Amino acid sequence: MKFKAQDKQNQLIEKITPQHLVIGVDIAQQTHVARAVNFRGIVIGHPLSFSNDEEGFQVLLQWVHSLQAAHNLNSAIVGMEPTGHYWLNISRWLSKHQIEVVLVNPHLVKKNKENRDNTPSKSDKKDALVIADMVKNGYYAFIRNTPEAFEELRVFLSNRDSVVTRLVSAKNQIHRWVDVVFPELRQVFKGLMCKGALATLRLFPTPEELGELQAHDVVSGWKSLMQRQPGERKAQALITLARHSVGSKQATSAYKLHLKQLLAEYDLACQQLQVVEAEIIAVLDRIPFAKAMLAVKGINAISLAGILGEAGDLSGFAHGNALLRHAGLNLAEASSGKWTGQMKISKRGRSRLRRFIYMMAMSLVGNNPEFKAMHTYNVQVKKMKKMRSLMKLCGKLARILVGMARSNEAYNPHKTMPIQLAA
Repeated sequence: MKFKAQDKQNQLIEKITPQHLVIGVDIAQQTHVARAVNFRGIVIGHPLSFSNDEEGFQVLLQWVHSLQAAHNLNSAIVGMEPTGHYWLNISRWLSKHQIEVVLVNPHLVKKNKENRDNTPSKSDKKDALVIADMVKNGYYAFIRNTPEAFEELRVFLSNRDSVVTRLVSAKNQIHRWVDVVFPELRQVFKGLMCKGALATLRLFPTPEELGELQAHDVVSGWKSLMQRQPGERKAQALITLARHSVGSKQATSAYKLHLKQLLAEYDLACQQLQVVEAEIIAVLDRIPFAKAMLAVKGINAISLAGILGEAGDLSGFAHGNALLRHAGLNLAEASSGKWTGQMKISKRGRSRLRRFIYMMAMSLVGNNPEFKAMHTYNVQVKKMKKMRSLMKLCGKLARILVGMARSNEAYNPHKTMPIQLAA
């Protein structure tokens, strides 16, 4: 497949021959709907509704074969939207039965829904026909076969995102609990997530309990949970503040139970985060070019795993710009006649991939000498805005990552720097 967008589009159109039966499938949780057209877009047969199980897939396959036999067609291609996770089972099943499966962009399906009847109406049957028309016109993408290691990274990163969400939620609720029950705790500990603050919340959750203790009792409690603990001076300050706390004095037992559960949720999320990150690092060790990428100053394991999990094997991309298009970081122009609009990123791609590329670029600008110099040059000499410079460096990063994956070479700082900076 050629890299240039126009050449690629022409190739996708040329792939649909007069011998093709083009099927569009509207994906749902329980019941899918299929429509079929020929290479010119003429509707063939009646709509088919089938269940999302082995029996329904067999019905679809028999329907496809009957239409091929009735209209003398020897090839078939099935297009569908990657709706959530519901498309995965049917796409794998059809591929095992030698039926080619391609994907269409849900955003384009919405844009093209008025092509047939010039109305904004929407139904499963209409959506399936719109998808078939899009495949016939070449508006589709192939499913990239992802090696198991990259699939594992994607699952682990999705798992990590959910764990981090729970961890952040637990932290926020602990902060709220302290503000309501014992706001003076912030005067003793700089951060509520430090070991001393958490140990205090576990051992002496309410100001009333703290106010009845002596300094040596508090220090003894800290010693039971911490190897290095604050001294009696801090313990005495904590007790003094607890005796004059303005926190809530009502529903004490309910607040204590709530805090106990929040701390349990926090501990569980921390433990799960450590486990999943250890698994991510283990998978990266199995990918040949990942070690060279991790050796680059400013690239960390989580960001790299996020890019590889979302994009798959980077050696399969023809150019770094193809990775940018996959992420939706390619530039989109709006102009008409003498009017030229502002250039913006398209955002027509994987949002999580965009996030990880941006995070890695930010890390490189802060830690990598070459990227730091390029960013400084863009801002101070070329007078770019900082965000525009970062977007430009995202493109540089994408080209470096794809180049390293394709050539299996180590990072070369001299090749990274532009001519005017290298000199």
